[in-house]
This record gives sequence, C-alpha cells and structure tokens, in this order.
Amino acid sequence: MSSVKSLVKKAKKGDGEAFVSLVKQYENVLFKTANRLLNNDEDVADAMQDTILSAYERLHTLKNDHYFHTWMYKILINKCNTLLNRRNKVTSFDEHMAHGRADSHFTSIELEDALDSLPPDTKTALVLYYIAGLNNREIGEVLDVPAGTIKSRISRGKQMLRSTYYKSEGAVVNESRR
Repeated sequence: MSSVKSLVKKAKKGDGEAFVSLVKQYENVLFKTANRLLNNDEDVADAMQDTILSAYERLHTLKNDHYFHTWMYKILINKCNTLLNRRNKVTSFDEHMAHGRADSHFTSIELEDALDSLPPDTKTALVLYYIAGLNNREIGEVLDVPAGTIKSRISRGKQMLRSTYYKSEGAVVNESRR
C-alpha cells in the first residue's frame, strides 16, 4: 500500500500520470460495483466518469492518503445514488437479456433481480462487500454508518436472498468471508 500512498502524494502535487496509475488500480472493481448498483451501461459509464473527474478535482481534500480506495468508493456510491434517484427504475425483460452475459445470462438475470429486490442500503452493503471486496469497517466509512450496522445489513441481505430466492434451489450464500 505504500505505493498507493506515494502515488497519492505525487498526484496531489499535480502529477497526472500518478493519478491515472491510481485510477487504473481500482478501475475494475469500481466498474463492477457501479455495474451491480446501476444495471445500465450508460449510467455505469456516467458514474465512472463523474467519479474519476470528482476525485481528480477534489484530491486535495483527501486527508489520509492511505484511504484513497475507500474515498473513491464513497464518491462512486454517491454518484450511483444520484443517478438512481434521477431515474425511475423500470427495466424490461429485454433489457435484462441484453445486459446478461451469453454464457450465464439466466444466472446473471436472477442475481440482478434478487439484488434489485433488496432495500437500497442492504444492496449497497452487499455489493461493496462481495463485489468491491471491502470489509465492514471500510463499508461503514464509505457509507458513514457504524461497522456493526453494515454487518447487520449484510447478514439481513443474505438472509433475505436465502429465504426468497435460493431456498427452493438449495443454493447457499457464501458466509465464509471476513
């Protein structure tokens, strides 16, 4: 992580290449997180672009260089929430089919539907935990809530998914993380 801290220090001093290197380190997981939250390619692209631009413009406000990744997730979540609040969440089956991947589109559609059925705060916690790989403390920092609340949301979300969607299929939600 010391390379992240040194890159952040360079970027704060105006080194554009250092900032690009930082973004590239987290780009993939930020994309996956936005994709799970928004389920719309255009919105994902907008959220990513807005997140990177905001991070670049406000990098000087980052107090602890070690928490760059958490800070980026917080910006991304805020951008995603803004986009979700602007639009009515109406999607058709055809949109889900186009969004699904050819090799496992039915599983992808089922997962998207299951996640979309959860309350927004629960969905966000699960996505940050499983997709972004953040721990409860980091998610709490991103969302400005205690880590215990995040733990409860994740537990409640897994229970909702288990009882609603996966009970009949016998699938088990992985509980072995952190």
